[in-house]
Amino acid sequence: MTFIPVILSGGTGSRLWPMSREAYPKQLLRLTGEDSLIQQTVKRIRELHEASAPILVCNNEHRFLVAEQMLEIGVKPLEIILEPLGRNTAPAIAVAALRALKEHDNPNLLILPADHLLGNIERFQHAIKVAEALSDKGFLVTFGIKPTSPETGYGYIKRGEALGDGAYRVERFVEKPDEERAKRYLDEGSFSWNSGMFFFRAKDYLNELKAFEPKMYDMCKRAFSGAAKDLDFLRLEKKSFSLCPSNSIDYAVMERTEKCAVIPLDCPWNDIGSWASLWEVNEKDEDGNVSRGDVITKDVKDSILFSEKRLVAALGLSEVIVIDTTDALLVADKKRSQEIKDIVSRLKEKGREELIFHSKVYRPWGSYEGLVSGDRFQVKLITVKPGAKLSVQMHHHRAEHWIIVKGTARVQRGDETILLTENQSTFIPLGTIHSLENPGKIPLELIEVQSGPYLGEDDIVRFEDRYGRAKQTKGPQ
Repeated sequence: MTFIPVILSGGTGSRLWPMSREAYPKQLLRLTGEDSLIQQTVKRIRELHEASAPILVCNNEHRFLVAEQMLEIGVKPLEIILEPLGRNTAPAIAVAALRALKEHDNPNLLILPADHLLGNIERFQHAIKVAEALSDKGFLVTFGIKPTSPETGYGYIKRGEALGDGAYRVERFVEKPDEERAKRYLDEGSFSWNSGMFFFRAKDYLNELKAFEPKMYDMCKRAFSGAAKDLDFLRLEKKSFSLCPSNSIDYAVMERTEKCAVIPLDCPWNDIGSWASLWEVNEKDEDGNVSRGDVITKDVKDSILFSEKRLVAALGLSEVIVIDTTDALLVADKKRSQEIKDIVSRLKEKGREELIFHSKVYRPWGSYEGLVSGDRFQVKLITVKPGAKLSVQMHHHRAEHWIIVKGTARVQRGDETILLTENQSTFIPLGTIHSLENPGKIPLELIEVQSGPYLGEDDIVRFEDRYGRAKQTKGPQ
């Protein structure tokens, strides 16, 4: 029987800051190869027999990025469901299950996080066959990972009664342990790491959710019933979904149901949950270092060093993390990589933009990157994809000067439309309705100089937008 993969892409990857940020989280980053983590996950599905096109569940703010990354690898999802706000994995899986029931009477679902690595697909394929047989009997199956070390960053699953063919009833789920307990679990041999991957029938999951979390079930059903198509996306009804309790599938269902089974997997696996785990899975030099970008080291061992633009030089260090982006530098002890989430919490308390945005911000039409800013001015590099167009808009507090450095721009400025090419420029006075379009076949690049008493990205009023964004917004262009 064909199963429907469900890819959960709602996380922010705070432990991988400053590379991973709320507006461009780790599942969209190319951290372990040419493809992003979500692209690797979807490509992995292609190797599984009987898998249908996937359902993706993602944050509303990431919709265009997710869609574009699927387009890059030639995948047309069955649906991209947009969460208006995060409510953890149990509601995300519920709305995906409701969508899957539009395809079949009671389809099997394979639930996968968007940001994990998994090797030995042949073993995983066999485990799916075992899971399918269990789901036919009404079981909700989770896949455990055979531990290779006393890891304190993962939850654990203790297996109970054998069900045959390498599957077991779940005796209990265990929270992330301290190192002493993790060593005991490893020695005992009956524990698996909790992978966050599941297999079950859509109606079986929804029935258990309804029994244990009736309000969550009801709000998810209302949010899905009130969902509306928006371009290539399915946008959940916001009010109902905002009233939905937030909880993980483990707490909401798997730890409470009597129908929970586990299939331990002896496969290479990593949730890329920290810089230390990213160091583990990447190729290392003769000193045990993982480096990317312009990096020079001497007497540095077992470290991870990334540089986006400038030279990073390190001397006489061991087991450190050095991540240098265009607007933030992280230096940390690799053994304390899990604590980077505490730095992120402090950034949130202080309302720092570095928590949310990179200096380069991606939009459905392309991207913009801050180059320099000062009192009453800032300069950006804007890149517009071929055929793309920014919204028709106006600003109350700033004027803009555009200088074309590559490609061709069609500019609406008030009542006139002009065509600009390289080294030509135009001025957009404050309060003038305007738009920018790339009618060419190559990316359009221009320098934008903004000037005025207020340069915040919430100074924008939209009149028309081909991407369905709000007419008046607090977001950038």
